[in-house]
Amino acid sequence: MVIKRMHKDEIITDADQVRRLIAAQFPQWASLPVTPVTSSGTDHAMYRIGSDLVARLPRRPGGDRIIRHEFRWVPELAPSLPLAVPVPVAMGEPGFGFPYPWLVQRWIDGVNPAVGEIADPHRLAREIGVFVRAMRAIDPEGGPPAGVSLAQRDDQVRRDIAALADEIDVAAVTAAWESALALPEQERSVWVHGDIAPGNLLLVDDRLDAAIDFSGTGVGDSAIDLQVAWNLLPAEARPTFREALGADDATWGRARGRALAQALVQIPYYKETNIPLATNARHVILEVLTEIRAGG
Repeated sequence: MVIKRMHKDEIITDADQVRRLIAAQFPQWASLPVTPVTSSGTDHAMYRIGSDLVARLPRRPGGDRIIRHEFRWVPELAPSLPLAVPVPVAMGEPGFGFPYPWLVQRWIDGVNPAVGEIADPHRLAREIGVFVRAMRAIDPEGGPPAGVSLAQRDDQVRRDIAALADEIDVAAVTAAWESALALPEQERSVWVHGDIAPGNLLLVDDRLDAAIDFSGTGVGDSAIDLQVAWNLLPAEARPTFREALGADDATWGRARGRALAQALVQIPYYKETNIPLATNARHVILEVLTEIRAGG
């Protein structure tokens, strides 16, 4: 099978390599079947280990930082959260041609919510709000930094706008971005998940049951966790989500700017290698511009 790389420097793994890593480092699981997990995730390859575990392997250089980050912080955050989260069970070491540390985590069953297919968008908006509030309630003292300011993303955003000149309304997108840039930054940082998006949420019987992928978790702007308002929730459920979190105009505007910036960087990078992600990014841009034009 030919595997398409999402990154030029991506390390391609396979189930046989993971079996060998497990047998050598965690012989207690050596008899369990190993099967790849189909995912649009960009940072890690995933392999089920039996029915209860999953191996999480970085796809590219720098992934060792993410692995150690999750191994350190997810167990500390998990007891304070109202959802199931993938608590690490063990951290593996490089071997058999794989150059980075890797994680074994608890497998969590569920299905990802899909844009336009949410049974009860208002309920999901409130459920995500409960999770975000729980993250915010954790003491931020000593937590690692999460995210960067909008100003720090400005150069990249403008390059992405130029790269997409044939696909987007350049004037409208630029105006939306500059409006977000002009907003005041948040004074007090809080704990954030870092990447609340369809692929990082799991539903069971149409109810939010789990949040996964804590690679971006840390202490930062609360607006970071509001980007889900545009990458998943329909327009009619956004007021419910905003009310659940008490987001003021500046926070909401920064969140919209962050959602726009993320979408703009995803399209040119993933337009051929990760179609679901690029498709969602186009959706985000359309939703952001539609909301602004409606006076939202």
